Formats: sequence, C-alpha cells, structure tokens
Amino acid sequence: MILENILSISGKPGLYRLLSNNKRMLIVETIDRSKRMPVHSTEQVVALSDVAMYTYEEEVPLREIMASLFGYMNGEKVDFNLKKVSKDELFDLFGNVLPEFDRDRVHASDIKKLIQWYNLLLENNEITDEKIEEMKKAIAKEAEDSEENK
Repeated sequence: MILENILSISGKPGLYRLLSNNKRMLIVETIDRSKRMPVHSTEQVVALSDVAMYTYEEEVPLREIMASLFGYMNGEKVDFNLKKVSKDELFDLFGNVLPEFDRDRVHASDIKKLIQWYNLLLENNEITDEKIEEMKKAIAKEAEDSEENK
C-alpha cells in the first residue's frame, strides 16, 4: 500500500524504506535502494503513513492527498522549480488537490515538502495506478468498518 514502511528522517535528505527494527535502531535503505544504513533511536523519524494535513474540519492522511495529487497530475510529476515557485502558485495547486485545506495552518513549506515526496515516490514507482486503487479500496473498507462500529 502507498506509504507503508516509508520514512522521513530529520536532517537527512530524501525518503527511506524500513527494512527492520529493534529496540535501539532501525535499518533503512534509500527509496531508490542504493544505500542501507542504521538509524539510531536518537534520530527523529516519521512514517509517512502517520502524516496528515489540516483542513478546516479534520486532518486528511497523506496517503489520501498523494492519491488525489496523483489523479490531479494524471500520474505525472509536479514540474515546479521549488526554489522559485510562489506561495500563491503552491496554494493554487494544493487547492485543486485538497480544496478544503486550512490556509492558516498549512504553510508553503509543507506543500513544497509534499511535492518533493510525491515526485520522489513517483520516480521510484512507489505510487502507481495499481497502488492507488489498492489504497482506495483500503480507505473504503476502513470507512465501512468505522460505520459498523458506530
């Protein structure tokens, strides 16, 4: 599924895939599978599956935003020069992907990071049509299970 076992490590560029873990460290590899390394418990690690973005009513999981962005971009990369793109251009793009996002709590830097991650995942075949369909089915099942538990 999208974003399962994909990590962001503070202070290190790019994304990483979790290979194994124990009490004191994780073993990860770069998303392009070119390098393996240990990550110690003192380093700040965030699983992308735990990341969400603010809307005016709730937080939307990153996997849903990635699926929406993939659909909006027709499976293509976001072709912005992230160093020169304006805040308005970023907000316009993100407004098409997640119209109800909270413009006060979602910053341009958050959207830039999202675009970087999206492009990196796309380049390394972590986001594909098949994975998007699988994820949509999982989301629908979660919603169905949630309704049954009410």
